Amino acid sequence: MRIPDAKVALSTASVYPESTATAFEIAARLGYDGVEVMVWTDPVSQDIEALRRLSDYHGVPVLAVHAPCLLITQRVWSTDPWVKLQRARTAAEKLGASTVVVHPPFRWQRSYAREFVRGVWRMAGETDVKFAVENMYPWRYRDREMLAYAPDWDPTNDDYRHFTVDLSHTATARNDALAMVERMGDRLGHVHLADGNGSAKDEHLVPGRGGQPCAEVLERLAATGFDGHVVVEVNTRRAMSAAEREADLAEALAFTRLHLASPTRVPGS
Repeated sequence: MRIPDAKVALSTASVYPESTATAFEIAARLGYDGVEVMVWTDPVSQDIEALRRLSDYHGVPVLAVHAPCLLITQRVWSTDPWVKLQRARTAAEKLGASTVVVHPPFRWQRSYAREFVRGVWRMAGETDVKFAVENMYPWRYRDREMLAYAPDWDPTNDDYRHFTVDLSHTATARNDALAMVERMGDRLGHVHLADGNGSAKDEHLVPGRGGQPCAEVLERLAATGFDGHVVVEVNTRRAMSAAEREADLAEALAFTRLHLASPTRVPGS
């Protein structure tokens, strides 16, 4: 049985509404292996030199860069989505990160969506950085469902070199996380670890507090020798204090390390 070489990182989104700089400080204090930088409206998250200084000061490497793909980041790093990906790749290269996380396009980004699969393959061929396309979910309002992403919210329905699996998103989509990991196979390069209960809202609970098979996924990764990054991406906005936020992030780290060290044999492994 192989012991995985996976590193456990903290998403800077996990400390929101605190700053990117705070995420580096907390990651260092709690003993995370690195951070994933969510590029958003915080100017520091967009500034490669500022990120490098934070990384050097705290001794915390940047392991991944999350491209600005959210509704609130439509004007961050240009309004052109391809420019956003190019800048994310440049940031990853300069910071020594191995992965750029990218969401499928919104359906109304028609030209971008049409070229997305081919374009991501092309960009992936120009760098050693992995472009890992993340699973999303249908948007729901009452009993209505809207397909907000194109070509598909489920990236396994298309052909990409690398995938990111997000377990809060599998909860919101109400699909089988273990089956999605199986479909991704050896192209699974990156994990966003969080939990959820199947709410229409993307919950990003601390792992172990919802209904997703977080432990089982981690144990499967351990059994198959996964050597990518497992990124804790949880929502701590309701924390009543900095101490409560930090306790949640410490709990998430302990959960992740525990189950990555407890591999479950997979048939054929």
